[in-house]
Amino acid sequence: MKDDILALWHAHRQAPLPDVPRESMGELWVLDEVIGGCVNFYLQAGGALDAPRKAVLEDCRADLVRLLPDMEETAASYFSRLETLAGLLIQASD
Repeated sequence: MKDDILALWHAHRQAPLPDVPRESMGELWVLDEVIGGCVNFYLQAGGALDAPRKAVLEDCRADLVRLLPDMEETAASYFSRLETLAGLLIQASD
């Protein structure tokens, strides 16, 4: 699973930042930063994720699921990938 997370993370980091709805812009960029921080922690910790980070990821994932239906295709693709990353990290920490 670590290889899947690493590959998806590399793809995510290469993707340009999409235009997002103005009303959710701040929240989306915070979610991007928080999930990205958890990915970096997981990779640097040798594939480990602590319980507090797992809880944060679960909240972030729920927020993304709520926000995704209002996004245009490019933004939805970008943030769906981020939601998938969060899900993989949660699975890896079980």
